[in-house]
Amino acid sequence: MKLLVVEDEIKTGEYVRQGLMESGFVVDLAHTGLDGHHLALTERYDLIILDVMLPDVDGWRIVEALRDAKSATPVLYLTARDSVEDRVKGLELGADDYLTKPFAFAELLARVRTLLRRGTVPVFSDQLRVADLVLDIPRRRATRQQVRINLTNKEFALLELLVRRQGEVLPRSLIASQVWDMNFDSDTNVIDVAIRRLRAKIDDAFEPKLIHTVRGMGYMLDVGNAS
Repeated sequence: MKLLVVEDEIKTGEYVRQGLMESGFVVDLAHTGLDGHHLALTERYDLIILDVMLPDVDGWRIVEALRDAKSATPVLYLTARDSVEDRVKGLELGADDYLTKPFAFAELLARVRTLLRRGTVPVFSDQLRVADLVLDIPRRRATRQQVRINLTNKEFALLELLVRRQGEVLPRSLIASQVWDMNFDSDTNVIDVAIRRLRAKIDDAFEPKLIHTVRGMGYMLDVGNAS
């Protein structure tokens, strides 16, 4: 499979490129936004790994250009911009995943493999769908069987994360960092409480059940798995 890495930090770019090549991928590396923008729109890639803060053309604009061109190539942001607002912006623009620096290569590789093996909803759409669940991203609305489900901002963010990573087991630590922008504390049950409340709204009155517990590992959203 052929990947594109767009990273202006020379050492980081070479580190990621080398690790991916040793893992069996063909990798192109661009060090400027302009080069990355050109390659992303003219070459065929199975996945693009993209920094946000780039010379010439930033990562936001590259993803916008891809989605405007109706390209469904999966995009993983790899960036030092770690605020909740940045992560939400990246996902809303059409990225499939968002990993902040500093990072462990093993986690990056796991996310790359997950994105490559799973089928995704076309990411240029304003809606995400799983079974009869529909998320309207611009309006921040959720429905099941055309019934409007009232969610808080955090509940919607949690549900969106689960939907975008359908079929993937998400550990509590990842949910805490992505939705609450905090390090996971094993002594707190905030994630479990949030999942329980979300499940009550999303699943209790509907079939099939979508939110599942994977004991000892975390949570996932999928159709047809035992909770």
